[in-house]
Amino acid sequence: MTHPTLSARRERWLLLTIAGIQFTHILDFMIMMPLGPQFTRLFAISDAQFGLLVSAYTVSAGVSGLAAATYVDRFDRKRLLLALYALFALATLACGLATDYGFLMAARVAAGMFGGVLSALSQTIVADVVPFERRGRAMGIVMSSFSFSTVAGVPMGLYLANHLGWQAAFFAIAAVSALLAVGAALTLPRLDHHLRVADRPSAFRGIALVLSERNHLEAFGFSALLMFAGFLVIPFITIYMQTNVGLTDAQIPMLYLVGGLATLFTARLFGRLSDRLGKVRTFSMLAVAVNLPLMATTLLPSAPLPVVLVVSTLLFVFLSGRMIPGMALITSAAQPALRGTFMVLNAAVQSAAMGLAAFLGGLIISRDAAGLVQHYWVSGLVGALASLASIWVARRLVLHGAAAGRPG
Repeated sequence: MTHPTLSARRERWLLLTIAGIQFTHILDFMIMMPLGPQFTRLFAISDAQFGLLVSAYTVSAGVSGLAAATYVDRFDRKRLLLALYALFALATLACGLATDYGFLMAARVAAGMFGGVLSALSQTIVADVVPFERRGRAMGIVMSSFSFSTVAGVPMGLYLANHLGWQAAFFAIAAVSALLAVGAALTLPRLDHHLRVADRPSAFRGIALVLSERNHLEAFGFSALLMFAGFLVIPFITIYMQTNVGLTDAQIPMLYLVGGLATLFTARLFGRLSDRLGKVRTFSMLAVAVNLPLMATTLLPSAPLPVVLVVSTLLFVFLSGRMIPGMALITSAAQPALRGTFMVLNAAVQSAAMGLAAFLGGLIISRDAAGLVQHYWVSGLVGALASLASIWVARRLVLHGAAAGRPG
């Protein structure tokens, strides 16, 4: 089941709109991590409490994803996307208005409730509209929102936080979200083709059908490993870089600027490679390649900025790069008629995996008497093992829409 074919121009506008929405959602999540040192000082919280603040967003997204499975295929996808996006913008605004740790925690939970479903719904729309043979390229365009958020979003957010206070970053995200919501209302076509399918299952029967298929369950396992591998390490990069490697507040934005610039170019490249070489093959190569910068990051001693930038940029490139064929595989593993339900359940799985990884990472690391982070390399090692395990699961997936005899 796919929506009627769009013209190349209309398809590109749709992908750019979805990428814009993903940009704000990703930035809202990512901006928390480089602000970690500020939050730990301002609210007098521990690294584990900061990890809980990060994981609260993802756990909330996971719970809301489970709830969304009961309604996501019952509405026009455009109208649902716009409603959730408006609520997400309001929750992000509330983050900027937070006056203490408890208020901020509640606001992050609210932002996660809507942001997690937004991500799944965006990926569902791409998979509904774009045929399998072009889906790697399409995912490359949408996933470039991650790159743009690191190139422009995170450095700008940190600039605002350093000069106007940390609240300014959240106010800016809320304002950009409002503008993009207007653009989405004007540019997205009706997305209700799935509502016209005869004999649609009820919400709960749809959930049961998704969960009863082995291929779906293996795709969920693959998705969880993807998230777990990265989020054992990602939330604590800024803390480690400042305490152990010796970077200053002013140097931290360079990690995201340079890394984001690199992924802005490599995202499109990996998308085209996925369509040309096969999604499974491209993913396998990237999932192996990411382990070197993953371990290098967690073992990095005090080093000059150029060395740090090489390591961090490689980590950004391969962590984000493996997600392009990875998400193409996940969306293609779903039964087309159940894709909306599958994707929100997948978002719940991803959010739970990210939350668990961030929480576990906060428990693994500790501080010595000098305040240096200890045992970060253990998080890197567990993440590397998860990355290798994801390759084995990827090779087991059955991909709907792939031409017979062609590799996924």
